[in-house]
Amino acid sequence: MKKFYHNLSRMKVTITGNSGFVAKNLIKYLKSYHEINSLSIRYRFNQTFGFNSEAVIHLAGLSSHLKKVSDPCEYYEANRELTKQLFDYFLNSEASVFIFMSTVKAVADSVAGILTEESIPNPKTHYGIAKHQAEEYILSKSLPMGKRVYILRPCMIHGPGNKGNLNLLYQLVSKGLPWPLGSFKNQRSFLSIENLCFVIKELLENDEIPSGIYQVADNEPVSTNDLIQIIAQSLDTKNWVLNIPASSIKMIARLGDYLHLPLNTECLQKLTENYVVSNHKIIKVMGKELPISTEEGLLKTFQSFRHAQ
Repeated sequence: MKKFYHNLSRMKVTITGNSGFVAKNLIKYLKSYHEINSLSIRYRFNQTFGFNSEAVIHLAGLSSHLKKVSDPCEYYEANRELTKQLFDYFLNSEASVFIFMSTVKAVADSVAGILTEESIPNPKTHYGIAKHQAEEYILSKSLPMGKRVYILRPCMIHGPGNKGNLNLLYQLVSKGLPWPLGSFKNQRSFLSIENLCFVIKELLENDEIPSGIYQVADNEPVSTNDLIQIIAQSLDTKNWVLNIPASSIKMIARLGDYLHLPLNTECLQKLTENYVVSNHKIIKVMGKELPISTEEGLLKTFQSFRHAQ
């Protein structure tokens, strides 16, 4: 079905959380098409925001990767209460589009099978619970005529300049060290920052896309063993995969918990767990395919690590 675009002129778009990885890339991506304003916000009581734009993209919040969060209340203030305040302001403003960056962790920390928008949310962490509660608040409100609201649930986002577990894998392969977890067979979804930016641009411009919750992921999941091969390809080198028994690796990981080794149970779970996320709903409503494949996006990310060295 052909999609008709009614917002082809430049829009005024306000983006929160402008210092984050996603925001920096999104601002760079969108500024050729729309007028972008960044809004730096933190949670406090009874605040107003004063933006004057046609669309609001809410990225600000407290990341699950931060290790210095001593009080769980910080997650609820940053990811739930701040979102509620901003959304209430949006409802009474002239803006017509609100995009909230949630997370698949608002639904599940582990996945058996394939995660879809119909999966019943059962978050386990303060981060995921706070995001889910923010989603519930948004969905509980009646939308005024002419307003659209999108809740995005991305999986693990990567791209040039992004650090994290992918960078740890890259460092291992780049040093010529063998990959010791070859005996673990898993499938995991990833999301290229380029594909995420593309989806957000479509939501801004295509008012035929209905309000709702949309998962965002690259088309094909990959195994960690496949990641090792893609990293080796980006380095023009061979990959070495060891098939050490999984029971032995798990024992080493438990030891790592006590000795503070790089490989501990949390790290092992992230590297070897299954977490497959369906993107069928967002692809269907856009009527377009994502611009880059899973492997192409991962190669770009790993090549950026190489150039940064």
